[in-house]
Formats: sequence, structure tokens, C-alpha cells
Amino acid sequence: MQLPKDFQRLRRLRRTAGVRSMVRETELNVQDFIYPLFAAHGKGVKEEIGSMPGVYHFSIDRLRREIQEVSEAGIRSVLLFGVPAEKDDLSSEAYAQEGIVQQAVRAVKEENPDLTVITDVCLCAYNPHGHCGIVREGQILNDPTLELLAKTAISHAQAGADIIAPSDMMDGRIAAIRAGLDQAGFLDIPIMSYSVKYASSFYGPFRDAAHSAPAFGDRKTYQMDPANAREALREAVADVEEGADFLMVKPAMAYMDIIRQLRDNFDLPIISYNVSGEYSMIKAAAQNGWVDEQRIVLELLTGLKRAGSDLIITYHAKEAAEWLRG
Repeated sequence: MQLPKDFQRLRRLRRTAGVRSMVRETELNVQDFIYPLFAAHGKGVKEEIGSMPGVYHFSIDRLRREIQEVSEAGIRSVLLFGVPAEKDDLSSEAYAQEGIVQQAVRAVKEENPDLTVITDVCLCAYNPHGHCGIVREGQILNDPTLELLAKTAISHAQAGADIIAPSDMMDGRIAAIRAGLDQAGFLDIPIMSYSVKYASSFYGPFRDAAHSAPAFGDRKTYQMDPANAREALREAVADVEEGADFLMVKPAMAYMDIIRQLRDNFDLPIISYNVSGEYSMIKAAAQNGWVDEQRIVLELLTGLKRAGSDLIITYHAKEAAEWLRG
């Protein structure tokens, strides 16, 4: 058979594992992962979250053991969430000096001072309404919330957090937190902003984990409409102008186009959050034998990096670290 003159044999570069490795464009490394952890009150607590197999609530003593395993796996950064013992309208445990996240930060730093500790700053888990801001007469108030977010960020920095990550999506929160940190003397603490956070259906298992489901309504008045892409750039521009040091896209799988948009338009580090629903879907399919968990997870994480992510927040981090080593 006569082949055309411009015929290309692209398969030549796929012939062996060695050749494929030589020309691989995107490399996934354990250093790319940020591992989310849930701290809870009590002692001896390691309680699996029903909708998130392999993810746990840890009391501080058991969190210390987990940090040892995380460190041995080569993971260099964790994202801390807290499950408070009590809730009130002003979310006071979010910024209490002995709040659960503040205790967790100190414990992690005692176990491994070199581990980068990122703290989620939000109010939803700390008030009975389950919303990310102060609620009055059924309304989520933007500006009065900013002071509490700044107080929370400062308390986390005082406890030893390396990076502050506000996830509330209130307008002006980055400016308020940056001003608060600077005035408190934490000029060098960076802000990892949940810049592009969609009102997504992928958050259900997380709300079980953090006990943070809204008591009424939804979060569509402050989180983004999943149909909007141009708005993502406006959100990111606002955060950059207010002082953000990292930009995050959440969720990840259905928003790879948004990750790429941020990568192409900003020079700051881009973070993608591989969220709870994405994690749980793969876990459920793997437990039913429908997918090869290792292969599909590594393919997904590679895809997120290829889309433009510098770092990936993922509940798969420990397992993925083991698979990459193996």
C-alpha cells in the first residue's frame, strides 16, 4: 500500500515504557499534593466518615499519629478543617485561641515543624445556620462577616499556620484578611484564596465530614454559578488585587477549563481542589469493582496537573503517594 509522503508514525514514541517515559510531558509528584485532614474534639478518636471511605475525624492525639504517616509518605503540606464541639451565631470557636483548628495547628507543628500547614478559614462549620457568613433574618451578611474571618485568620497564624486559605466567598474577604494579618504582624503569611468556588453538587460528603450543611436555603448567593466561566476571571482578578498569593479552583474535575483559564491569565500558583464528591464517586466505583482505583486516580491527578494546576488538594494524597513510590 502506498502511504502519503506526509505520513507520520507517531506510535514510534509510544513503543516501549522507556520511550514513553522519555517524552512524557506531565509528571505527577507527591510534592504536588495537599492532604486535607479533619480535626475533632475528644481523645482516641479515629472515626471514618461514612460517605468518604478512608477519610477520618481525628482527635488531636490521633492526628499526631496521622501526621507521622503523612510525613513518612513524603507529603509536604496539609489542609486543616475543624469540627467544633459547640456552635453559636457568631461562630466563636472559629477564632477561639483553643479552638479545634488552633489546637490542631500546634499539634501538627510539634510533630513535624517542616510540614506546611494550611488552614481553612470559614464560618459554616461553626454556626447553627451552616452558612459561611453571619446570618440575620434569613440573610447572609457580607460586610459584618469580614471582621470574623480576619479574626479567624489571625488566630490561625498565631497558632503557627503557614498559609491561610479563606473559603467563604464573601466579597472583600482577601483584603480584610490581608489587612488583619498585616496589622497583627503577620506580613509574611500568604493567603491561598478559594478564588473560584462554585455552588457545586460535589460537596455533599464534605458537609457530612464538617457537619456544615446549610440549615436553610443554599449557598448560591455567594458561591459561583457552575454555568459561568468569565466570572471566574473577575473573581480571580479581585483576589489578586486584594493580595492573594495563591488562586484556587473548586471543584476540579468538571472545571478543568477554568483551571486552564487561570493558568493562562495569572502568574500566581494555581491550586485545584479535588473535592469530596469526586473522591467518593471513585471510591464507590472501585469498591464495586467497576474501575481500577489506582489507575483512574493517577490519571485524574495527572489531568489536573496537565490542565494547569501547580498543586492539588486531594483526599487521595496518601494512597497516591504510595502508588507513585511503588
